[in-house]
Amino acid sequence: SEIVIASTRQEIEEQWNLYDGFEVILARKLRARVKRGANCYGRYMPRMVIIPPGVEFGHIIHDFEMDGEEENPCPASEDPPIWSQIMRFFTNPRKPMILAVARPYPEKNITSLVKAFGECRPLRELANLTLIMGNREAISKMNNMSAAVLTSVLTLIDEYDLYGQVAYPKHHKHSEVPDIYRLAARTKGAFVNVAYFEQFGVTLIEAAMNGLPIIATKNGAPVEINQVLNNGLLVDPHDQNAIADALYKLLSDKQLWSRCRENGLKNIHQFSWPEHCKNYLSRILTLGPRSPAIGGKQEQKAPISGRKHIIVISVDSVNKEDLVRIIRNTIEVTRTEKMSGSTGFVLSTSLTISEIRSLLVSAGMLPTVFDAFICNSGSNIYYPLYSGDTPSSSQVTPAIDQNHQAHIEYRWGGEGLRKYLVKWATSVVERKGRIERQIIFEDPEHSSTYCLAFRVVNPNHLPPLKELRKLMRIQSLRCNALYNHSATRLSVVPIHASRSQALRYLCIRWGIELPNVAVLVGESGDSDYEELLGGLHRTVILKGEFNIPANRIHTVRRYPLQDVVALDSSNIIGIEGYSTDDMKSALQQIGVLTQ
Repeated sequence: SEIVIASTRQEIEEQWNLYDGFEVILARKLRARVKRGANCYGRYMPRMVIIPPGVEFGHIIHDFEMDGEEENPCPASEDPPIWSQIMRFFTNPRKPMILAVARPYPEKNITSLVKAFGECRPLRELANLTLIMGNREAISKMNNMSAAVLTSVLTLIDEYDLYGQVAYPKHHKHSEVPDIYRLAARTKGAFVNVAYFEQFGVTLIEAAMNGLPIIATKNGAPVEINQVLNNGLLVDPHDQNAIADALYKLLSDKQLWSRCRENGLKNIHQFSWPEHCKNYLSRILTLGPRSPAIGGKQEQKAPISGRKHIIVISVDSVNKEDLVRIIRNTIEVTRTEKMSGSTGFVLSTSLTISEIRSLLVSAGMLPTVFDAFICNSGSNIYYPLYSGDTPSSSQVTPAIDQNHQAHIEYRWGGEGLRKYLVKWATSVVERKGRIERQIIFEDPEHSSTYCLAFRVVNPNHLPPLKELRKLMRIQSLRCNALYNHSATRLSVVPIHASRSQALRYLCIRWGIELPNVAVLVGESGDSDYEELLGGLHRTVILKGEFNIPANRIHTVRRYPLQDVVALDSSNIIGIEGYSTDDMKSALQQIGVLTQ
């Protein structure tokens, strides 16, 4: 991501910091290097942006003046029904109301609030306490956790003899919550949230919207909310005396109360939806376009641009002899369609372009039987184009797709990533007694600008890919890693590079509908095998003993394949063997060939 939007700084520093892909201190260092124009050596972390969520203000009613004392703060004829349901609990309903709105969960710390109120006689004489703890029918029907909290609250009310001073109604409607805030504000009370930790605290915003000052926990987002609104006091939720003292101070000091109320109403617009949208759009406008322009000579010369159907051969689980036979048989059964120009072929593989060329030469096949080659596990796309005016095999040159290269370059670690991987490879060893032997080595011969290849000498001791991916995320290196060639090679490619993404790139660039694409795969393959199966394209799974048995790449999978791929989809079919009859039947079934 270019940016990640969070509600508060606390969310960034204490919640996002738990993830492998983000670390506050490293993110600051990288930002500082970028500002100085220094090299980050391929490391990148998304920019964290704080935009508080918006709140709807349409239902707010400010229908009274708070500057002077009123003879009757709660005239019965004008009261919303919920007011009388709360006021019936109080011996003296004229006292300021301390309001708490929270479900009866232990982390909301309601019992500490009741203890603070019950143990502070001056506070009890000054104010009433209202606890809105959700809706309930009977305590016996509540879940054990909520029932335990509510039972503790009722026990404390009895222990401190708070009858007539504490309200705890059983029912209220969601639409009545604003009326409850208004009641507390009309009595010149306060809203209190002393949760042990609060991730954001929308109730604090709602209280401020209704002109109600707050007492809030100092743990979590309320700290930042109060910095913006400046409409209350923060307390340690573990300190009952501090809670009681803050409540008494706010309610007994009329000037402080009025100042907090006015500040809240003046600054609350910063939590409105229009303000949220304005901040969001201003951040989005700072992002530059990432999609490269598409153009160049390849636009006119590449034959793939005129195809109606594309057959992608992406079979990794067979030896080279069987792969050549699969290619020959597929071309044989589609000879008519290929000659008419309606059907083209793409070879999608982890091989390099040199290995592909050697494979085709050894099989006596011309590169031009294919419209494109997806090589190096999706990090390179080549088109076999004639370099002269006369078609001849000696004049066929594989032309790399420069637009695709520009696309996948995004956040590529380059040399910094290579150095980190070389260092990591030395730590992956096979232990035999006291002897340690390195099993992963850099493979420059099979590497390219956007594919770092490593040779594996003992696949049985390979670490899971998720461990390598985790290590790279921690180091803020953004890339894809995969095992291929029966786990004898490790390839690391850009985050936007993979065989499945390269296929979709080809379809978008050359205007080919994905349902008109058929992908041929084996029963297993490289570690990106699963990505090739699902989607809008058609998939043909070639089954049979010619498939190399699934290696450690897939045997360590902790979930069934059907959990991530809908194998019963009508877009996926399986056939036994790869004879011309088998291939013809399969391609007819998926609509590439006519019956």
